[in-house]
Amino acid sequence: MSHALTTNVPRDQYNFEHQPETDQSFENALAKARARDRLTVADGVELLTTGTDHLGIDPERKELVLEAADQRRAEVVGDEVTFVANLNNNVTTACNTGCLFCNFKDRSEKFRAVNNESHGGFTKTPAESGQIVEDAIDLGIYEVTSVSGLHPAFALDDEHREVLEASDREDLNYHSPTAYEVDPGTYCEQMRAMSVGEIHLHSMTPEEAYHARRGVDWDYGEVYERLADAGLDSVPGTAAEILVDEVREVICPGKIGADEWLEAMEAAASVSLPTTATIMYGHVENEMHRVRHLQRIRDLQDRTGNITEFVPLSFVHSETPLAERGMVSGGATTAEDELMIAVSRLFLDNIAHIQSSWVKYGDELGLKMLSCGADDFMGTILSEEITKRAGGDFGEARSVAEYVEMISAVGRTPVERSTDYEQRRRIDPTNPPFGPELGPQANGTPLFE
Repeated sequence: MSHALTTNVPRDQYNFEHQPETDQSFENALAKARARDRLTVADGVELLTTGTDHLGIDPERKELVLEAADQRRAEVVGDEVTFVANLNNNVTTACNTGCLFCNFKDRSEKFRAVNNESHGGFTKTPAESGQIVEDAIDLGIYEVTSVSGLHPAFALDDEHREVLEASDREDLNYHSPTAYEVDPGTYCEQMRAMSVGEIHLHSMTPEEAYHARRGVDWDYGEVYERLADAGLDSVPGTAAEILVDEVREVICPGKIGADEWLEAMEAAASVSLPTTATIMYGHVENEMHRVRHLQRIRDLQDRTGNITEFVPLSFVHSETPLAERGMVSGGATTAEDELMIAVSRLFLDNIAHIQSSWVKYGDELGLKMLSCGADDFMGTILSEEITKRAGGDFGEARSVAEYVEMISAVGRTPVERSTDYEQRRRIDPTNPPFGPELGPQANGTPLFE
């Protein structure tokens, strides 16, 4: 049986091998979810589509899936809604990867010292990154997240730079820092600079780790071990997009494949670096791709037990090349967003925490996701460039007081957490003022008025 996709995106033009077709029934899949049986890919497709026996999302069936997910969330993590006091420090927008879903990057040629063209991008030196983190620690921040473009001048460390400088391979996408307006330093220099005091440094996606080993035979374990020695504490599982290569070949042909992404994640686990995991959905993929992605994440967690949270990221399309080229005309619908959160909760039976991204969904829908299976509500994010550049309309920062007010308003318990969820502080909404207390210099002072 087949099912027509619900978003206004011309996916059928790609002749994908994987289609949302199953021999399962929605009723059987829902019964398995309610019984907490491990779901198959066919089960997941039935729940995500609300049945492949008809077109479109069925509103009544959708509510049954959301109810099952909310019940599972209550059983697994209770009524707490967590958040982290964090800062985003994106080091550079220089990137030549050419992902069609991204408007964060700027062609790195524009950053050359000989180029007088204005480009609006940025590159930070290690010293500048370190100062940004020091200032944030003074505010009570616990975590710094750093995800950046793949600047051609980046090397892992001094040894890696020597290898790159001696190579004449053009395919390595390397140019000496002297060719650019600003020297980003090495990845390890950036890690050391941002690893201030007891701050938790969350950085170096699998794609960045790939960039940090180009031209050498070091495996991902070696790369992540050197980064950990320089101060890295955990790894963001972004750059995953959809872990099905026929989709990646359309939206990010210059990126690593799905198997290599998984290899890097396993390597991070092997050197005791916790990771998160993500999915970016609502572009050219279909529901079968989404559930096959979930299966690969679940299998990875079975092997490593290393993933602290799963983060569904709804594609923000308006200012991206995919939209500009007419390859998409919209993102996911609200119903698809709700079902993505819900099925993530039901399918990923080995990951405790599912995040609702207010940056992607906005406040109203983001809060709604907390009744669809999500239990984490991101962080304070004192700077957020990536979604904004893609056309996102929502804010760049959130105070602890706002978290307390919003979470309490939906009848749940606000909890400040550490990146790895090991430290947790339940907050009494009747006892203001509200500020972070888990950070190395946090004392409850509000982040901002």
